[in-house]
Amino acid sequence: MKNYLAHSPTTAHPEGQALKDHLEGVSELCAAFGQMFGAEADGRQSGLYHDIGKYSDAFQRRIGGSKEQVDHSSAGAMLLFEKRNLPAAMCIAGHHAGLSDIGTKNDLADSFMARINHARAGGIENCEAWRRELPEGIPVGGKNSLGLDTYFYTKMLFSALTDADWLDTEAYFENRPYAERTVGMDKLTKILDDYISRWKNPEGEINRRRCRILKSAVDRSTDAPGLFSMTVPTGGGKTISSMAFALHHASQHGKRRIIYVIPYCSILEQTQGVFDDIFGKGVITAHYSGAEYSAAENEEDRRVFSAENWEAPIILTTAVQFFESLYSNKPGKNRKLHNVAQSVIVFDEAQMLPVPFLRPCLGAICQLVQHYGCSAVLCTATQPALGPLLDKLLPGVSVRELCPDPENMYQAFRRVRYVDDGTLTDEELVSWLQRRRQALCVVNSRRQAQELYNALGTKEGSYHLSTLMTPDHRRNVLQEIRERLRSGQDCRVISTSLIEAGVDVDFPEVFRALAGLDSIIQSGGRCNREGKRPAGESLVHVFRTASKPPRTIEQNISAAEHTLRRFSQPDAPEAIYEYFRFLLYTLKPEQQLDREQILENAGKLRFQTVSDAFRLIDGADHTVYIPIGEGERLIEDLRQYGPDRRLLRQLGPYGVTVYRPHFVRLREMGALELVSENAGILLDLKLYSPDTGLSLEIEKQNQGIFI
Repeated sequence: MKNYLAHSPTTAHPEGQALKDHLEGVSELCAAFGQMFGAEADGRQSGLYHDIGKYSDAFQRRIGGSKEQVDHSSAGAMLLFEKRNLPAAMCIAGHHAGLSDIGTKNDLADSFMARINHARAGGIENCEAWRRELPEGIPVGGKNSLGLDTYFYTKMLFSALTDADWLDTEAYFENRPYAERTVGMDKLTKILDDYISRWKNPEGEINRRRCRILKSAVDRSTDAPGLFSMTVPTGGGKTISSMAFALHHASQHGKRRIIYVIPYCSILEQTQGVFDDIFGKGVITAHYSGAEYSAAENEEDRRVFSAENWEAPIILTTAVQFFESLYSNKPGKNRKLHNVAQSVIVFDEAQMLPVPFLRPCLGAICQLVQHYGCSAVLCTATQPALGPLLDKLLPGVSVRELCPDPENMYQAFRRVRYVDDGTLTDEELVSWLQRRRQALCVVNSRRQAQELYNALGTKEGSYHLSTLMTPDHRRNVLQEIRERLRSGQDCRVISTSLIEAGVDVDFPEVFRALAGLDSIIQSGGRCNREGKRPAGESLVHVFRTASKPPRTIEQNISAAEHTLRRFSQPDAPEAIYEYFRFLLYTLKPEQQLDREQILENAGKLRFQTVSDAFRLIDGADHTVYIPIGEGERLIEDLRQYGPDRRLLRQLGPYGVTVYRPHFVRLREMGALELVSENAGILLDLKLYSPDTGLSLEIEKQNQGIFI
């Protein structure tokens, strides 16, 4: 009998990988992954038939070294489509190039149905030899209708198949068996409990209230899985309290991992530092944005194995990574999704979900809670008025609040007074800042932050913060800022809004350019953070700039102005509710909460259309790695050995995320060494300032705000 191969010979395996062994290995893995969300049978079939097209003589010649192009995915897709298993068929068809739009019955191009029609018409190689080696399974799969449930089920199954395929292939090429990475939730819960045990007898009213919030979170962890909110005022210790709830809840209910979703890369490194101090290094996987590799049909490009698969017990990621993965059609972005099932997901600063994508973001959360065994915690200092939206997306399921007495907590944690300074020119603003020994100024764009910093002067005690600096660079600057603040030295900081979301600094005075009310309050949380000064003397100055604000926040500003006309202090609970009510239900008709019609297209199984349209921060998905500090050695490893998951995780703190035109311009001027289609290494270090990070001057056009 002919020896059919899945992959070419290696030094360790001169005979090659038997195709039957690969299909059975992927089938078992995919079934195990699918079991986590009720798709064990579909997973088994998807894995067993995903590569039956490799039984063709043409593909076996390719294994032997020929250059012919062979479609090896359509055969398995057609087989399971004829068995009336639409989700599995679509997953097989897209397991290299990505999930397509389903298309229509008579399509001939650019859709899943076009591939099926092409295969039915004899457009693929004969691969009937598979019937001599594999059993033909009983047809399974009942999700063959359109709808949002089928969309997410297909995405999860696609993730299970992609990860299983890549893990089995990776194990073959690296000559080592796959071993699942596990750390018990009970063990992690005990570590955290030991860490917080020192707070049993807190001193001072603020610390007593923080401990009350923490105790409530732990006590409520026995609640049935579902949807929760944690409305904790700034400074209330929500990072530790939310993790305490998540771990205890996971232990109580058998959840497999904790996924901690934060708004920006800018605070990922700080949050990781907190958790590394508690659990030790190696437990947390921090998923920064980075290189994405794709494998076209028939390509054996081992770089694709470097795509993150979230196998660790605690995952730190950004909202962009999390939600764009849920709506992407790309194999690399989908690989990790099956590991979201049976998790506790904490959405830190949930109010920062972008309004034009609010309904699809909430829709995804509701799907995970309803069908994939997840508990979700919307954790925020300014809880948005999401009730009406959630009632429509998840009817009959209530959101349970974990913080005891949130309104009175707000009064207890109030530590600042807000004042309206009207319109300030950049010159006036710089003059005000120069007269302060310690002050923070937060503006709405990276360009304005750089311009104000340059105008402020580079004398000692002046600092700049934005995402044009690498995470490692920002971490070092923030450490220096904190030391100067503690010792009473001069410290004037110009920052984009990256500093708002949980960055632990304590200024006596803050200036905030007019933005959404939630952003203003978050900036206020960097003023008198520890409550050591009287609230009446701790001022947060709200000002208008002479320059036009970024288009992306114009309606947030309109809602803030509406609210500030009615309430003198924007951090009052009633002011916060009014802001979100006006923004979500008055300024914006409901269709504007899903501007790109993501949910409608997802329900029609238009995977490619949805993927192209779902961009939380449009175009800001390119990474420039900076060879400074430890990044220089890691980049040399990347050049020498190529990417893998471990290396890309280590490189995250040395990358800057930029818009595509910025990336293209760097590439065109010869300043980049490409490592993937959306990632490169900076070759000209004169373009990276130790004060302000990556230069903006090379951009062809301003793409708006990215913080």
